Amino acid sequence: MQQTSSIFSASMLSANWTRFGEEAHAMLAAGVDWLHIDVMDNHYVPNLSFGAALCQALRKEGIKVPLDVHLMANPVDRLIFDFAKAGASLITVHPEACLHVHRTMTQIKELGCQVGIALNPGTPIDCLDHLMEMVDLILVMTVNPGFSGQQFISSLLPKIESVRQRIIASKRDIYLQVDGGLDLNNIKRVQTAGANTFVMGSTLFKSPDYAKMVAMLRTVVG
Repeated sequence: MQQTSSIFSASMLSANWTRFGEEAHAMLAAGVDWLHIDVMDNHYVPNLSFGAALCQALRKEGIKVPLDVHLMANPVDRLIFDFAKAGASLITVHPEACLHVHRTMTQIKELGCQVGIALNPGTPIDCLDHLMEMVDLILVMTVNPGFSGQQFISSLLPKIESVRQRIIASKRDIYLQVDGGLDLNNIKRVQTAGANTFVMGSTLFKSPDYAKMVAMLRTVVG
């Protein structure tokens, strides 16, 4: 997946689940770049959401854009194979959910997907120290994982800045993604802190006009 200046990934957790295919196509028609699939197992986080069959169904629906899969699950390794086979483009895992995170990342690469690492609000960024050569995306969570519609934690902006500095120091082309409570009022601050990939859920799906909202967001981030 080629990087562009700003990437919007629509979180399907906030979609109308009774018409998933329609919602996915509507978001793509509105101008989003990726579809974000939040996978919750009711163990690592206190909620239950999607399985690999959703990715497979979206591919059968003719969805060609990257499927950005965020695995909030523990244990996580077995799920990697299922989602890679189902059509995931990028698979993001939490270091706390991996017995051996380097091995898990290697497995994702070997299955032909790009690999992401997710940092919860309380996860220190030094867990990236020995992973920067492998990672394609770093996801900074600006809410605690498990539920959509939570309020953005503004005190995490310095953390985004610190991750951006690590990416610069690595001299690698790594996506810096932010997920959690993003809207028109805070997305510019998140971009200024260093993010270039934005996961949008409620802000997009609760809008009466998806295309208008995407256009407004793009105007804000430039």
